Amino acid sequence: MADYVPLGGGSEEGEAPSEEKSKGSRSPRLASLDAFRGLSIALMIFVDYAGSIFPFIAHSPWNGVRLADFVMPFFLFIAGVSLALVYKKISDKLQATHKAMLRAVKLFMLGILLQGGYFHGINSLTYGVDIEKIRWLGILQRIAIGYIIAALCEIWLSSVTVKDAGSGFFKNYYLHWVIVFLLSGIYLGLLYGLYVPDWHFTVPQMSSNSSQNSSYVIKTVRCEVRGDLGPACNSAGMIDRYVLGIDHLYKKPVYRNLKECRTAEDGQVLNTSPSWCQAPFDPEGILGSLMAAVTCIMGLHFGHILLHFEEHKDRLAHWLIYSLSTFALGLFLAFIGIPLNKSLNTISYTLLTTASAGLTFCALYLLVDVYGYSCPTFVFQWMGRHSLSIFVLLACNLAIIALQGFYWRNPKNNIVHLVVSLVIHK
Repeated sequence: MADYVPLGGGSEEGEAPSEEKSKGSRSPRLASLDAFRGLSIALMIFVDYAGSIFPFIAHSPWNGVRLADFVMPFFLFIAGVSLALVYKKISDKLQATHKAMLRAVKLFMLGILLQGGYFHGINSLTYGVDIEKIRWLGILQRIAIGYIIAALCEIWLSSVTVKDAGSGFFKNYYLHWVIVFLLSGIYLGLLYGLYVPDWHFTVPQMSSNSSQNSSYVIKTVRCEVRGDLGPACNSAGMIDRYVLGIDHLYKKPVYRNLKECRTAEDGQVLNTSPSWCQAPFDPEGILGSLMAAVTCIMGLHFGHILLHFEEHKDRLAHWLIYSLSTFALGLFLAFIGIPLNKSLNTISYTLLTTASAGLTFCALYLLVDVYGYSCPTFVFQWMGRHSLSIFVLLACNLAIIALQGFYWRNPKNNIVHLVVSLVIHK
């Protein structure tokens, strides 16, 4: 086995540096956490590009989980583990809070730039967005929300030092679990308790002799229900419509892939489909972000175990018990009727995917940090150290968009189009 090295509060990618870290020194990083972050970004790129070819790995249209549905919880879990390492020693809580909030704001604003509609996709060389239609929430924004809530919990609600070890240390973080149950209670109360009335939205109509939208049709969605978990009448969508505005939500929700939402060859929803099939819906909405914070805090507890137990077997034992019990609880809730739903971020989905993240981390920790097999995962470790840059350039298609900006006489005569043509005709 690899020798044990006491973990420092080394700066994780996208996280704040330790308050006690001396200038010019760098504490050892947790290789398995870097590998897990790199694996997650690789998984995100894979499902984004291969999901159209292999639909069974793409996001589930509504209930159920597929491979792509594990990516976001993995990132949230990793953010929680990282926070425990970053803030294990805090000399100035106000300064730490300021840095955490500043980092969260930067991440949130970057998310708006990348996913708010400013860039028009890989098939367009134009950019710019109407402020009245900008999308406010997205992947980085959800991570930022989970990050800041978990960071504030760690900075202000922890009452334990690194020297406090043993199974009794759990009670020193009881306020974290109070927050977990509070957030879960608020989520359940709003999801099942809010009354959802009928609602309306507009759909642009194209003129037959023009490519411009010449008129709008008002669509009505009949609801008048409470506690509905379907795509049309759930309270999560209603909250986003009231708070953010329907024009600021994601325009192509994944539920358009449901059988009842029939689409044409160009991907447009047919008028014969239910009206809600054409409505916007944000899978990274406000209500689901509460459960995203829960995933971060649960990852934070993994980090506490890492810091408070020095023996590999003690860490792995606690992680496995924690993960397996959480996984079993998630399956039980799904069995009794709480669906596994990524778009709503249901409690069963949160528990099952967080447990899956814990089990994956256990496997990587055993492989990399216990047995010292770094070579098989060195690519993932490198990707994990540069995960934000890779996300911006590849997962958000900025590298592809930039390459397509250089063409010969015709915009289609670019490197990306040439490579795609060679692959297709090979």
